Amino acid sequence: MTSYWFKPKAYGYGATPSNWKGWAATAVFAIVVMALSLVLLGLEPKPGTGLSSWNIGIWALMVAGLTVGFVWLARAKTHGQWGWRWGK
Repeated sequence: MTSYWFKPKAYGYGATPSNWKGWAATAVFAIVVMALSLVLLGLEPKPGTGLSSWNIGIWALMVAGLTVGFVWLARAKTHGQWGWRWGK
């Protein structure tokens, strides 16, 4: 039996966590994105010089990849289909 981690939202598009596994997956995703941001800030060559566009581009690609992976996981573990909902 498949255990669903997310349920479709009552209003809008997407899903929301429905048990501790869904909340844990969401928390891990948020923590990893924050950690990548902190690493990016730590790679600044000299304090006060700002970040290079190369660092920002790498960060954006990594965050985009993580987001695609998280959305794929959420869709796979959602009970029901994603779609726009106006409520009951």
